[in-house]
Amino acid sequence: MLGIVPAAGRGSRIQPLGFSKELLPVGSRLDGQTERPCAVSEYLVRRMVRNGVDRICFIIGSGKSDILEYYAAGYDTAAAIFVAQPSPIGLCDAIFRAEPLVTPEETVLIGLPDTIWFPEDGFCRLADDRLSFLMFPVDRPELFDAVVLDQSGRVEQIQVKQADAATNWVWGAFKMPGRIFHQLAALWRQRDGFDEYFGTLVNAYLAAGGEAYGVKAGTAYVDVGTFDGYRTALRLLESNDVVEDETPPMFASQDLSTVPTLPGEGA
Repeated sequence: MLGIVPAAGRGSRIQPLGFSKELLPVGSRLDGQTERPCAVSEYLVRRMVRNGVDRICFIIGSGKSDILEYYAAGYDTAAAIFVAQPSPIGLCDAIFRAEPLVTPEETVLIGLPDTIWFPEDGFCRLADDRLSFLMFPVDRPELFDAVVLDQSGRVEQIQVKQADAATNWVWGAFKMPGRIFHQLAALWRQRDGFDEYFGTLVNAYLAAGGEAYGVKAGTAYVDVGTFDGYRTALRLLESNDVVEDETPPMFASQDLSTVPTLPGEGA
């Protein structure tokens, strides 16, 4: 089972940081009895591991060697693989760079490394044998990809950053079998890489007779790619209403001295 983490974006909305936005410390985790900072991308990686991934593919760009250093030893039981995206030109271009690693029989999990969402077992609630989206209610769906479902839970349309979105339910992560991943990659190439956003590609896939499903299992979703989102994430993690299901797994032989600190914080 493979997890794909697209981490090549510049993070211009929250820069300057002095390090990759995916390593932004948000909340903390326990290393034995010691509390340490938790990089925002760990929340996604931990959720992938909880669903059973044994390999995690990080798509990174130039200038992001700190992500390689941070995750070089893998995470818990999952090995880390790194693939380069020369230019950050969209989510589709990023995730399909992992295509040579995907076998038709395995399950593929994909999420965004600058988000924090609950429940922590969200990936486990998606079927392995179909393209399915984990959906979350948000206040401003026009900032995301809103997912319109029919009564049976099938996706009718994905409204990509649409001002008059028909629903406030957006996708935050998705899962599919490898064979569908390859079908989507082939369709993307047939469209000459036209699709920057995954939502527009899925709309073309649906128009060609494909199927996708949405699961409204999400309870909280925060994009940590802005300072407002960062502050919201801190409040979410400190809330008594939303807590982690279990203590996060530790790195395997990882030097935790590489965890960055925010400007103005102590080392």
